[in-house]
Amino acid sequence: MLDLEYCHLTDVGVVRDHNEDYLGHYVPVTPDESRTHGWLFVVADGVGGHERGEVASQTAVESVIAGFRAAPRGEALTASLPRIVQKANVHVYEAGRAASPGGVNMATTIVACALRYDRAIIAHVGDSRCYLIRHGIARQLTRDHTVVADQVRLGILTPEEAATSEKRHILSRSLGADLFVNVEIDDHQVHAGDALLLCSDGLYGSVKPDDIANIVAFNPDLKTAAAKLVELAKERDGGDNISLQLIRVRDVERMGMYRGRPYKVR
Repeated sequence: MLDLEYCHLTDVGVVRDHNEDYLGHYVPVTPDESRTHGWLFVVADGVGGHERGEVASQTAVESVIAGFRAAPRGEALTASLPRIVQKANVHVYEAGRAASPGGVNMATTIVACALRYDRAIIAHVGDSRCYLIRHGIARQLTRDHTVVADQVRLGILTPEEAATSEKRHILSRSLGADLFVNVEIDDHQVHAGDALLLCSDGLYGSVKPDDIANIVAFNPDLKTAAAKLVELAKERDGGDNISLQLIRVRDVERMGMYRGRPYKVR
């Protein structure tokens, strides 16, 4: 059976006076539920410059967790997770319209990671990230939905130009900005010993992948690793809220699929 350990940590940083990030998770309570639903981890970062960013991020996370809990037993995560995130988008959008007589522009990023058997399904909108840490290397599994990242993919900017662009923090898509959103979905196999990191840009903006991999590798206790990551981000910058979830895979259940039904691989 899939066996995980996890921790989460959020910090306001050294400049801001309130936290617009929000974290959540869903843990199966029985072995059967681990197989029919799985585990879920979510990080959202309320969009700066928009009204009620902290409400947008909390609304999004709580909606995703509720949708995950209510999903049909055994439904493929690659089918359920995009639908659940899209529904959260509607909730944030409608909450913004209902916030005052004229409505407010509420928006947030989101990255959600659902795990079942030996698979990690990641759904994301915006620039909050998920990393896979394996064999001492941290690899980014998500791609940023920002104007400059899109321009790099199109060959308009080089990565070096994007890194110093004044527009590098402008999102090309976010949750709640419109009634419909394009949710990006990825499917990855995980192995015992892997670690996953979900985080807002307040962390990865100043803590590089090599730093992430080294801190996780040399700190077996996840709470200690999380605290050191946050402290390093604050030392180097701290101008934004800093949030992360660390998940370590202790064991997996290898499964194959035949005509849409899972079977155990020995």
